[in-house]
Amino acid sequence: MKVASILETIGHTPHIRINRLFADAPEGSEVWIKSERSNPGGSIKDRIALAMIEAAEASGELKPGGTIIEPTSGNTGVGLAMVAAVKGYKLILVMPESMSIERRRLMLAYGASFDLTPREKGMKGAIERALELVAQTPDSWMPQQFENPANIDVHMRTTAQEILANFADSPIDALITGVGTGGHITGTAQVLKAQWPHMKVYAVEPTLSPVISGGQPGPHPIQGIGADFIPANLHTQLLDGVIQVDPADAKDYARRAASEEGMLVGISSGATLAA
Repeated sequence: MKVASILETIGHTPHIRINRLFADAPEGSEVWIKSERSNPGGSIKDRIALAMIEAAEASGELKPGGTIIEPTSGNTGVGLAMVAAVKGYKLILVMPESMSIERRRLMLAYGASFDLTPREKGMKGAIERALELVAQTPDSWMPQQFENPANIDVHMRTTAQEILANFADSPIDALITGVGTGGHITGTAQVLKAQWPHMKVYAVEPTLSPVISGGQPGPHPIQGIGADFIPANLHTQLLDGVIQVDPADAKDYARRAASEEGMLVGISSGATLAA
């Protein structure tokens, strides 16, 4: 396999059957995980990072030599940093100071710079600060991942199509996934439900911040999901249910995925497995 740049390796991630983790599941049932960590930046957010930047380039919103400014809880920042490095853009990432040091180091390696906001203000505080920086920075552009239509579109064009192709002979009964920006579950569900009307869609969110369920937002350790508001890219009418997961269970399933399935996953994937 030969590619012109690392960006061409984004997507086409494998579907891996879970064998031991749910050994007590009803006979004949199967659980599969779509391994988005196989993307070059290590997460599903590589897809939206490239899609949003290419859409902005096409529309003229992002010009050569421009600056990208975005509030992010982690993985979107890694994806944006990777794409910005390849395309030659300056990147300023705004995030709550509670976000993991590991992810910050990854972004720094790609050449990104940071603006950290108070932990207690959550993602809302990061968004407010990012908007201030955009107003102060010439030739800057903010992807606004929580409402950018390219976020939903890329999952309709790629993620959903990959699932359809791999499960053409055995349609899936349920899609269960954590919600960060909402683009993944919305874009994928729109396409899959059109093809498989029987399929159910379940969103996963932290028990400590059950916003989609109608509860109050709050701080929680499951990075990547559970924003303290309902994103515009989350089309709740597509959901058949919401599953709340305790952080302790999310961590336990992430550990078990490694010890029982040989799969290293993060805490947000652990939450989805726990659901």
